[in-house]
Amino acid sequence: MSKNSVREIGLKLLNQVGESGGFSHILINQAISNHDVSEKDKGLLTELVYGTLQRKLTLEYYLKPFVKKKTDPWVKWLLYMSIYQMVYLERVPDHAVINEAVTIAKKRGHRGTSGFVNGVLRNVQRQGLPNLESIKDPVEKISIQTSHPYWLVKRWVDMYGIQTTKDMCESNLEAKKISVRIQPLKNTLAEVEEILKEEGIETARSELSKQGLNIKSGNPLTSQLFPGNLTIQDETSMLVAEMLDAKPGMTVLDACSAPGGKTTHIAEKMNNEGVIYAYDLHHKKVKLVKEKAETLGLTNIHTSAQDSRHLQDIHATETFDRILLDAPCSGLGVLRSKPDIKYHKTENDIYDLAEIQGQLLDSVLPLLKPNGTLVYSTCTVDRHENEEQIKKLLDHHPDFEIDQNFFEQLPLSCRQLDGISDYGIQIFPQDFNADGFFITRIKRI
Repeated sequence: MSKNSVREIGLKLLNQVGESGGFSHILINQAISNHDVSEKDKGLLTELVYGTLQRKLTLEYYLKPFVKKKTDPWVKWLLYMSIYQMVYLERVPDHAVINEAVTIAKKRGHRGTSGFVNGVLRNVQRQGLPNLESIKDPVEKISIQTSHPYWLVKRWVDMYGIQTTKDMCESNLEAKKISVRIQPLKNTLAEVEEILKEEGIETARSELSKQGLNIKSGNPLTSQLFPGNLTIQDETSMLVAEMLDAKPGMTVLDACSAPGGKTTHIAEKMNNEGVIYAYDLHHKKVKLVKEKAETLGLTNIHTSAQDSRHLQDIHATETFDRILLDAPCSGLGVLRSKPDIKYHKTENDIYDLAEIQGQLLDSVLPLLKPNGTLVYSTCTVDRHENEEQIKKLLDHHPDFEIDQNFFEQLPLSCRQLDGISDYGIQIFPQDFNADGFFITRIKRI
């Protein structure tokens, strides 16, 4: 496959995600499969799409002085993708980027379009780009430099201050490390390390999970251990099941279980003994949980498509020893993996989701046994969905309290973080070069 055609596919995906709101990670995988993209070109395609999306607002700022008229959306994305390569990809010479952009413009448009694209990019090359340091407003500066919407940066600055916000936004532009979770009923951590080492995959043990390994080099997807003995899972996501502290023989509820990473981790922690009721709203998502359990050889997970706001119709009160509510959220902690989220989410979305989170908590709390514990987690960094949600819960449910043992059982590296509060722990993306997560544990008195 020529590099030209990789860029054409990249442009098509950018236009699709940018204008129609498709999910970049899903569309990239589909495109790689549909176009039979070679191993060598997969990296370039992924970098072009993710990189351009990650830097969209910065690229928009760079182009503004050079584009005075309204253009077709695909032309705008072609210019963004080209500027991205000129600024951020050192291995591609500017003249090659410009020539390829003009070729695509000719193919997709007409002579006028290709002339316009050529003129804009030549002007950028000659005159240089606007200086980001000239932006005076500190919130706007972070917004443009790191390509996060102004409202979101302002919201985070109000919550966490300038420095934490800046660190978080910069961290969201970096490539995330890959982490894997072993299936301990099949292999020990030492055995997996040895096998991966023999396969040329270098690892380091996770600080957050006894089953976790961080990949330093190599591709775990090529390992003989994947997928039956090895699960790709973010390191901070692994901490959720660790803090649930489910024991063999317990009865456990996972109220929002798809796609099954945390559910199967809980089952492994329980030595595949006892029972986990794993629910999710959609049949298709529940199927993912079931398939994941089968792949890992786990048999104590009962799956079903249910709205967890109505589980009291299915289960009696005080049924469960442990409950995990990994709640639907704005996803603002996973912007590295899903950069399109930051452009599509609004403040209203946060408040709407918080309403659902509150309903879910109210619904599942009565199902917890006395002295049982519930872990509430989200992959977001917004206080309204996290600490404020828990404060409201405690105000309305006097028979529940924060489990103070939670803080003592946190890994040492977590206990020293700024995100510790009376209501739980907020892990930021910059803390472990991983997803942002909020985790807390509530006890029934």
